[in-house]
Amino acid sequence: FDQAAKEEADHLAWTQERLDQLGARPSLLNPFWYGGAFALGFVAGTLGDKVSLGFMAETEKQVEKHLNDHLGKLPAGDQQSRAILEQMRQDEIEHGQTAIDQGANNLPMPVKLAMTAMSKVMTTLAQKI
Repeated sequence: FDQAAKEEADHLAWTQERLDQLGARPSLLNPFWYGGAFALGFVAGTLGDKVSLGFMAETEKQVEKHLNDHLGKLPAGDQQSRAILEQMRQDEIEHGQTAIDQGANNLPMPVKLAMTAMSKVMTTLAQKI
């Protein structure tokens, strides 16, 4: 998991660097997303390792889908952004598989649906703010 944490930090750095190159900025809501992720991780951790790993596996699965959506919307000529997103997607797939290999519980469907709904709200707001 130390490697996964390092890769997640890399993802943030790559994204910020690419946004800078494009003259763009991250969402002003990012501090709230980080705080929410920390809180969810804390709560999941109190529910035991298998549940916590289940949240990790499901999160990575949903992030993979989100990255696939972004890849489908990128301009064909933006190979630099594509390379970054493809590497991030591969890392997320590996993180999710690690969680499964470590014994992740399969989360109940209502939890998965709630996570999907929340991610849609977050991405919609992040694009606007």
